[in-house]
Parts: sequence; structure tokens; C-alpha cells
Amino acid sequence: MDLNFAAEDEAFRQEVRDFLDKAFDDELRAAMKKTRAGYMPKHLHIRWQKALHEKGWATPHWPVEYGGCGWTPTQKYIFDAEMSAAGAPITIPFGPRMLAPVLMKFGSQKQKDEFLPKIQSSDIIFCQGYSEPGSGSDLASLKMKCEDKGDHWLLNGSKIWTSVAQYADWIFCLVRTSNEGKPQEGISFVLVPMDADGVTVDPIITADLPEKGYQEVNQVFFEDVKIPKENMVGEPNKGWTYAKYLLEFERGGTYSQGLKRGMEKVRQIASEEREFGERVIDDPVFRKKMADAQSLIHAMEFTELRVLGRLSQGQNPGPESSMIKCRGSELQQLVSELAFEAAGIKQAPFQPLKWGSNEPPIGPEWASGVGPRMYNYRKVSIYAGSNEIQRNIMAKLVLGL
Repeated sequence: MDLNFAAEDEAFRQEVRDFLDKAFDDELRAAMKKTRAGYMPKHLHIRWQKALHEKGWATPHWPVEYGGCGWTPTQKYIFDAEMSAAGAPITIPFGPRMLAPVLMKFGSQKQKDEFLPKIQSSDIIFCQGYSEPGSGSDLASLKMKCEDKGDHWLLNGSKIWTSVAQYADWIFCLVRTSNEGKPQEGISFVLVPMDADGVTVDPIITADLPEKGYQEVNQVFFEDVKIPKENMVGEPNKGWTYAKYLLEFERGGTYSQGLKRGMEKVRQIASEEREFGERVIDDPVFRKKMADAQSLIHAMEFTELRVLGRLSQGQNPGPESSMIKCRGSELQQLVSELAFEAAGIKQAPFQPLKWGSNEPPIGPEWASGVGPRMYNYRKVSIYAGSNEIQRNIMAKLVLGL
């Protein structure tokens, strides 16, 4: 395997770095140092996404005919790697990465014309309404009702663990339109404006984001919510098909560069912090943990490059996408645990997250994020298909079990 990038790819890497030097400014960098879940206040996140849009990089993975960049798989990898290595904000993924491909394949022309340009420009922010109380991993058991009232649909029920619902302008939901046949056969896919009468957002305050208003997840309630018939995507009772298609775009990604950046922070903390008078990094047991993690991250990077090589040759990545998601999420948890261990008691002080506050941090500058980030990363092995599901996929496709 040739690990060297072509000259034109290295030139593109420099272009990405030049963009970051300009667009990822001091205000955004300061906000990202505070964030515990990757999200900043809405106005900052929108400013970042509009800078990407102005550059033409807001939706690089979209087909060219819809405004995509037409990048090679190598360019996509370089872009993701450089963004991750710089610690740049994520793009709120629900509209650009999840809903947009569904609209392109299954949506009406009116839906494409109405939503795709506004998703790309960040004039509309979507959130995802899949999980319900009692219907998380068993998504087919969802119960939120969608009744045909002739000239409109009537929605009743709730969605839970809805990330950034407090920011969103619209939500795409899986809803139950029929109780006949298999549970999967009675599910439909609808688009709902968050300002519709009967929609209520209730924050879920988690241990990593304790201040109301800056939470990541929410519960969204729908009480006699009326939506036009045209807000259904595709055909009634075909939502399960659309949901499975969406998951192809929710999984995968580039982990290694962000993991390497995380290990740099672990090394910094371990070099500064002392336990019983000795630096944490001088403890041979902790050094072995760091070395083991570093080896796993290197293996992860080579796996990503191997998949990149296949994609560059027009091949399908195969079950490696499940392996990357599974191992990548586990390594995210491992690196956050190492930072937590190295920080010792300094990860523990409670400090409310106040955007724009000049209140000095408790302890070192990095201390307020270490504990919350470790707690937040417990979720990464569950969302986008739990790691148990990913292992089932690998067992079936690789081992033939």
C-alpha cells in the first residue's frame, strides 16, 4: 500500500489549512475549547457553517448536480482529517449528511427545491426524530401516531434524545401510519416545522452539560400537530426503507486524526499533573496505557487509509465501515478515559458553561472539559447503530455466521 499522497492532494491539504487559519478564528477556537459535545451557541455554529458555504465546502459529499464539490475520496479524507486535527467545529449533520441524501433519492421535486438549497446555506437547521421512550435500538416499535385527516396529517407522540432540537427550525420524523402487518411496514417519514402549533421542546440536562440552554439532547412532544400532506417524504408506510438508507450516511467517518489530537492533550495533561509528587507521565503503568492506545490509533489510521485506497479505485468499502465505526468509537472512549485519569481530581470541579463569560476557569484552562467529555463519550458506542449491531454485521459479512 502506497501511503504517500500525490502532489495535487498535498496542495489541496494546504488549501484546507489556509482556510482554517482564516475562518476558524479566535472566537470560534475559544468556543470550541468550552464545548463538551461539539456544539457551540447557534449563532457561532451558523457563522462557521456559512463560512464553509461561502467557500463552497458546506456539503462536499453531495453530488455535483446538487452543489457538491466533486472531490475525490482522497480529498474528502484530507478535508475531514484536517478539520479534525485542527479541532474545528462539526457541521450539524442532520440536514446535510442525513436528510439531504433521502430527499435526493426519495423526495418530491418540490421538497428538493424547497429544502436542499436552504440546508446547504444553513438557512434551515434540521434535527432528527427517531428514538422514542421505549423505542431506541428497537426503532421498529415506535408509536408516534400520524393520522390521515384528509387534507392534512395529525401527529401525536414524542421523540427523545433529540440532539440540538433547541436550535432546529425543522425536524424529520419516523411516525406510525399503520398498525397492520410487520411493525416496519407501518412507518412513514415526515418533515415538521419546529414552530408548528403543538410542538414543545423539553431539555434533557445531562451530567456533562448541566446548564439549561446549552444542553445537547431534548425530548420533543407533538400534541395534535397538523402538517400538510406534502410534508411526507416518499410514500406512506415506506419510511423504514428511507430510514435504512439514511443510516448508510450516518455511519462511518474519519477518526484517527481526532484521536491523535486527543492523545496530544493526554500527553500535555500527564506532563503537567503530579500524583504523589511525580508527574503522571513518569508512571510506567500510565505510560504503557498511552503506548497501547497510540498503537491502536496507528492501526486505526492504516485501516482508514486502506478503505480510502479501495474507494479511490471505485470499490465498495464493505464491512470495514462497521469496523471503523466500532473501533473508532471505542478509541474515542479510551482516549477520553486516559485524559480523565491523567487529570485526577482536576477533572471534577463543577463549572457551569457560560458562553461569553469572563469568569476564570477552575484549575487549568483544560480542566472544565475533561470530565464532561468523558461522560459524554459514553454515547458514541450506541448512536448510529450500537457497537453490538456493528459486530453482528461484521460476523455476518466477514465470518459468514
